[in-house]
Amino acid sequence: MVGTALNELRTRIETLASDGGEYVVRCARTGERPVPVDGLHFDDRTVAQRAARAAEQYRAVLRRYDPQVRYYDPIVCEDTDPVGSAAEPNAHSVPDSWKPTSEGLSEPVVTGSEPERRQLVEFCHSAATAVFETLSAEGYGDVESAVMDAYFEVAERSTDHDDLCLCLLERMALELDTRVQPEDQAAVVARAAGLLAPADTADRPVSATLATLEDRGLLDGYTQSPWFVERRDGTRSIVVQISEYALAPRDGRLPVLPIALELYRHRPDWLPSSLRVGDVDDGWQLTLTVADEAAPSGLATAVIES
Repeated sequence: MVGTALNELRTRIETLASDGGEYVVRCARTGERPVPVDGLHFDDRTVAQRAARAAEQYRAVLRRYDPQVRYYDPIVCEDTDPVGSAAEPNAHSVPDSWKPTSEGLSEPVVTGSEPERRQLVEFCHSAATAVFETLSAEGYGDVESAVMDAYFEVAERSTDHDDLCLCLLERMALELDTRVQPEDQAAVVARAAGLLAPADTADRPVSATLATLEDRGLLDGYTQSPWFVERRDGTRSIVVQISEYALAPRDGRLPVLPIALELYRHRPDWLPSSLRVGDVDDGWQLTLTVADEAAPSGLATAVIES
């Protein structure tokens, strides 16, 4: 299974990593630190080279289900950012000091589509990969298989390879909603969010989530209301309106999995209890509710209310 192989490779890479290491793995062309070595440091070049090879294997596994998974040219170099920083340099300002090591680690160079589209594709792949790994680790092999079967069925009919990453997230959200209980969905989303690149804990996680999704191309714009607090039980809710959301509704439900993942990623100790969706003229209206004792709902897909 995809998730099992990804888990084994990620574990191998994380075992090699060191909090105080001075070496990182970057792409020689763009300067990016690709998943799954993003944010990781290594004690010396030899160890970092082993991690780079495992990262290439990791991305090759992803490419089994989607040939659009981006290629990188990984090299080992000394870190020029503060230790622990996950910041990425500008793709057009790669320092001359980033020299490849003597041992080849490169894959074919594939430029792909425009940068904005590549960001969307990479975001979707990262989110899907984290969920695949979690499904495998939590014993949901049947859900993982169902996602892959549904995805391959769509892939055979698709003529737009860039849209396949969106189809994967859509099918993943629908299978989670159908096959996993709401309480367990929350656990899957929380664990998967922990596998994504870390984000600074946000005092305003909703704003941070929406800004990230807009930046990655999942939506075109958003507005949000002030928080409303229910005096009787302390339940809090906020209404958000988004435009040009990239994921499509199906059977009266809207896939909201990437929204839930980003909410958890930006505030791990702050767990939304439900997401509700309404269809409005120029997009979708989402109502996010936070309640201490309410059972979670709508974290993978949400019923489209009239």
